[in-house]
This record gives sequence, C-alpha cells and structure tokens, in this order.
Amino acid sequence: MNKMKHYLHRHQRLVFGCCMALVLVVIAVLAPVISPFDPYDLSDEMMAGPGSMHPFGTDNLGRDILSMILYGSRTSLIIGISSALIAAVIGTVIGAIAGYFGGKVDMILGEIINIFMMIPSFFLILIIVALFGSGLFKVMIVIGLTSWTGNAKIMRAQALSLRSRTFVKASEAVGEHRMKILIKHIIPNGIFPIVSNTTMGIASAILMESSLAFLGLGDPNTISWGQLIANGKAYLTSGWWISFFGGLAIIYTVVAFFFIGDGLNVILNPKIRNVTNV
Repeated sequence: MNKMKHYLHRHQRLVFGCCMALVLVVIAVLAPVISPFDPYDLSDEMMAGPGSMHPFGTDNLGRDILSMILYGSRTSLIIGISSALIAAVIGTVIGAIAGYFGGKVDMILGEIINIFMMIPSFFLILIIVALFGSGLFKVMIVIGLTSWTGNAKIMRAQALSLRSRTFVKASEAVGEHRMKILIKHIIPNGIFPIVSNTTMGIASAILMESSLAFLGLGDPNTISWGQLIANGKAYLTSGWWISFFGGLAIIYTVVAFFFIGDGLNVILNPKIRNVTNV
C-alpha cells in the first residue's frame, strides 16, 4: 500500500493524465448513449443559452452543443491516435535505418528529415488538404505523414548510441543479418523515448485537426470541436457558449495527453528519472 502511494505521489502527472484520458475515452465510446440529443438534429430553440434542457446551450441552427461536444470527442481521438501512430511508425523506421546503417544512408535520410523539418508542417498540410480533399481519413493520413520528423530524430540518436553496444557488436560478429539486428535489437531498445513523444504527438494532432476544421478544411460531414469553434465565431457576443465549450474540450484533451507524455518521459528516461528520485 505504501509503495502504491509512493508511486502515485512520484508520478502524479501520469496518473492524473491517464484519469483524464480515461474519462475522454469513456465519453467517446458511450457518446450515443449519454448524448441527450442527436448532434445533427435541428430544433426551433436556436441560440438558446445553457439551461436545464440544453446544459451547454444550442447553436444558430438549434443543435445541442453538449451532444456535439460528446460526439466530437470521437473525431479528436480517432484522428489524434491514428495520426500519432502513423508518425511513430514512419519516424521509427526511418530514424533507426539512418542511425544504424550510417554512411551514405544516414546522409540521404538525414537530408530528407531536414527538408521536412524546414517546411512549416501546418502550411504543408493546408496545401495537401486543399489539393486532395478534407475527408476524415485523408486528414488523418496527411497529419501522420507530415509529423514524423521528431520521432525520426529521436530514433536516429538512439540507433547511433545502440549500434556501438556490446550485444549489437556480438550479433554482428556471429554473422546475424543487419536488418534482423535492426528489428530485434535496435528498435526494441530505442523505442522508449518514442512512446512518450508519440503520446504528446496525439495532443499535437488533435490541435492540428481542430485548426483545419476551424479554417473549414476539416471533414464537413463529421462533428469536430474546431468546426464548432468556427461556427460560433460570428456569435461570440450573443452566443459565447458555442465556441467556449468546444475550446474547453480541446484544452482538456491536450492537457490530458501532455500529462501522460510528460509522465512517461520521466519513467522511461533514466536521466530524468534519476533527477526526480533525488
């Protein structure tokens, strides 16, 4: 019991973030059950303020804001988690290959990483979405394909360190194939910083999707918090609740995944862990 209390005290951010994220997941899964109204239903109660019938009020079309917030959690989680996983896989593979093989391979892949890092990712996403459309799947893929460079840099540094370790040298000495060493030793032993970075990447992807939806480049057929904020922009003086609760939901979600990522970084990074233990 004392060990559990000590662990919870040392990793308050991780525990708090996991609790916040768990609430969000439960809301997303149970949205059809707990939503008081269909988020697409129009009513005569347009621009109704928060009250007993509509706790978060209604928008200019009479749609219930609370129901839209609950359904919007699904969109944010799907895009955030999927985009972060895509970026994690691409960044891990490219970074591991560049760091382990070195030489010309590292030089070429390093230049590719630098090129992607020099291009402002948000404007690149804007161009791609404007050219190829803004469906939910497309937005997910585009965000994932443009946000892998951080993971690649981290994994490359890990691979550069791991390739000189004794167990890697021993595997090479017995004639084990280099790709097998990469998959069996380099990636598994260097993946830990990627885990925490990917968790924070979920928050970044959710912010990116909300920004696209706010600019009208999200999926128009899907409920989104960014879309909700954009719809309420013209009614800030007469219907502040439309944008307010959508923005609050985004802040809550981003803070939850930031806490998880920061907590995982403390646990998985020996240097930080040793500092916190002092």
